[in-house]
Amino acid sequence: DAVVVEAGSGEGYGAQLLREAGARLVLALEYDPGAVGHAGASYPAVSSIRANLADLPVAAASVDVLVCLQVVEHLWDLRGFLRDCARVVRPGGALVVTTPNRPVFSPGLGRGEKPTNPFHVEELDAEQLHDLMAEAGFADVVVHGLHHGPRIAQWESDHGTGLVAAQVAAVLGTGAVPAGLDAFVASVTAGDFVVAGHEGAQDLVAVAVRP
Repeated sequence: DAVVVEAGSGEGYGAQLLREAGARLVLALEYDPGAVGHAGASYPAVSSIRANLADLPVAAASVDVLVCLQVVEHLWDLRGFLRDCARVVRPGGALVVTTPNRPVFSPGLGRGEKPTNPFHVEELDAEQLHDLMAEAGFADVVVHGLHHGPRIAQWESDHGTGLVAAQVAAVLGTGAVPAGLDAFVASVTAGDFVVAGHEGAQDLVAVAVRP
């Protein structure tokens, strides 16, 4: 029965899953007009709004849960965004953030260095993400990790490359595309991932509370 905001909701399927999980209201904020139109037509139970995450169009202390999945690595002013999250989440409410785990996602890339992925502004490690959320005013910050399960791990072993790296190379035209890549990606489900500790994780999953 929560009021939930998904910041950077993309096609809208994640916002719909949050609605199906029992949220009373899900506000899906997305900048791309095509994605907003698609979400509005496909998921009428979700309120899809075009918005710039640099200035959340949400009243102060009005949100029970704010979810931001695979978005913060694209933001130019991450600290400002997290402060705005602290403004809109009510006391006792939660912030959930996922983002690529830099040491695993981009081996050899140092803090503050420009990622290979041209759509990423900066990639973070677990300590950075924890400290940024705490600095923004959140408490009880816990950073988990999202790991590839056995089926993805087997695919990566068979093809000698990471699944995400193969997708990036395919988009940028910088490497050979493994046979069947598109079909395998389309077959991936939530069951192909495991949430555990952040060490060695492909992605970070951080959860925090607004005091």
